[in-house]
Amino acid sequence: MKFIDSRQDQWHAAVGEDGPIQQPAPRPHWLLSLEQWHAVREAWPAGLATGVIVPNDADIETVAPDLPRLALVALQFPKWIDGRAYSQARILRSRYRFAGEVRATGDVVVDMMPLLARTGFDAVKLRHDQKQASAERALNFFAGHYQGDVGQPQPAFARDLTSELAAHAAQDADRFVGEGI
Repeated sequence: MKFIDSRQDQWHAAVGEDGPIQQPAPRPHWLLSLEQWHAVREAWPAGLATGVIVPNDADIETVAPDLPRLALVALQFPKWIDGRAYSQARILRSRYRFAGEVRATGDVVVDMMPLLARTGFDAVKLRHDQKQASAERALNFFAGHYQGDVGQPQPAFARDLTSELAAHAAQDADRFVGEGI
């Protein structure tokens, strides 16, 4: 999981002094709202690193035809208890095989980390009061899951759990040795 620091993020929202730019000029690493993207996509140059912010109440199908042109899809969590963006991420990864970055933004808290990873997010911008170290630990809370997910579509009964658990135990041992525990 990649953790985004706003001060060092290469992606920038297309906003000006008066708010969102209605017709942004093509530029690499623009992070456009869904409305901005729909306004410019016909004239937008192919191959230009572009990202789109998709609200969690938008139908993810509206960006499906454009996915080959996008490097980043930022999905929003307006409240940590609103999980619609999990479904959007899973659809992007499972149905459309989107290989670009899927970023969680908004009210993202440490407790969400395991499910973010399982549904296809590979980058996260934590809420300002959350700690990256805690989020990294949360990613290792569970050795495995019974249900399938984006990374491992088979349920536990159809997999070799002995090998999975042994690999997880070896990772834990390496981590503890590295931390001097």
